[in-house]
Amino acid sequence: MFDIIVVGGGAAGFYAAIQIAEHAPHLNVAIFERGKTVLSKVKVSGGGRCNVTHGEFSAQELVTNYPRGQKELLGPFHTYAPIDVMSFFEEKGIPLKIEDDGRVFPKSNSSQTIIDCFVNEAERLGVKILRNSSVKEFGRSKEGDRWRITTMNKHYQTKKLLLATGSNPKIWKQLEKMRHTIIPPVPSLFTFNINDERIRGIQGISTEASVEIPPKKRFPSKIDVELKSALKNESVLESEGPVLITHWGLSGPAILKLSAWGANILYKYDYNFRVIINWMPEYTTGSMELYLREVKEVEPKKTILRTNAVDMPRRLWINLVKAAGIDKDLKWGDVTKEKLQNLAKQLTACSFKVEGKSTFKEEFVTAGGIDLKEINFKTFESKIHQNLYFAGEIINVDAITGGFNFQNAWTGAYIAARAIVSK
Repeated sequence: MFDIIVVGGGAAGFYAAIQIAEHAPHLNVAIFERGKTVLSKVKVSGGGRCNVTHGEFSAQELVTNYPRGQKELLGPFHTYAPIDVMSFFEEKGIPLKIEDDGRVFPKSNSSQTIIDCFVNEAERLGVKILRNSSVKEFGRSKEGDRWRITTMNKHYQTKKLLLATGSNPKIWKQLEKMRHTIIPPVPSLFTFNINDERIRGIQGISTEASVEIPPKKRFPSKIDVELKSALKNESVLESEGPVLITHWGLSGPAILKLSAWGANILYKYDYNFRVIINWMPEYTTGSMELYLREVKEVEPKKTILRTNAVDMPRRLWINLVKAAGIDKDLKWGDVTKEKLQNLAKQLTACSFKVEGKSTFKEEFVTAGGIDLKEINFKTFESKIHQNLYFAGEIINVDAITGGFNFQNAWTGAYIAARAIVSK
């Protein structure tokens, strides 16, 4: 018998258990982890450095990084914000740093620092960590005022249950049996697979660009009528920021942002769609053509391929010039209007065919989970079942990269923990 069982030995689970044990040391708290290791996602996050949060201290601005959960998280972020998370770690003896792009990391540059902190704190506070304890079933006990949890070969009871199991289909299925609505999960935060001569052989190049995904004109028959009508009026997906050319296609913050905001649409597209890159986002196709005409007037004797007339990586410029049908020895003074227009289009409206996706590193994130309408965001308690709480990716909240998904985990875990303790 426990006072509180936390299912899920990840970021949200440990944070909640520690907060409960700190504020109510008399309570008997346990973490159930299905695997033999805990905090595995923390281990790989931020390239192994653990991007604990983001240095955005305005709740109104912070929520704009959440494609799903933006409205619901505004109140919680006023209650528990990145500055509170940073204070938590600093108080535990873990100095942090805010990098130029706003991401917050431990100064050690090692996720192990965060893992050690959580495990040591949990043990110090008397939280029981039960590894290899996959939950097979849970529900109300016969008495009705407790929860009954069944693992492989044991049964447990608890007064309050907090689920922090992330994207766990088995747990979602169990919740559906208990009348909760689960928004079907789809991948978020992925890179685009593209096989195209224009970016082949120049992997590693990163440059600022704007990116658009236009709606498809035709949809597969499996897409329902309601989706068709919704998408007809929907504007294209847009993003701007660094675009990284990789061995398999395109990645970088601008692409990942699009994958998050367009998670449901791109799933419906079966990850086959067109993406349009403006490599010179300060220009339109028309204004770029005018600029290239000026270059033609000023530099008539120079070859186009060697000039690099715009501010972009040289290898990318060469590939785009070739894609415009311009010969390597052609001089600016001899270029035709048609080829100038082709070059302007390659620079500002470069269309690629995306055929599939790749997971972004090991930081797999899903869009989907418990319907947000069924959660009280003042307590992160279920509106359907008393003394059942949620935190982290189990709910239909996800964010772009930059520490925002962790911030959702910390905030939900903290608020749920305080609600549990206050009862």
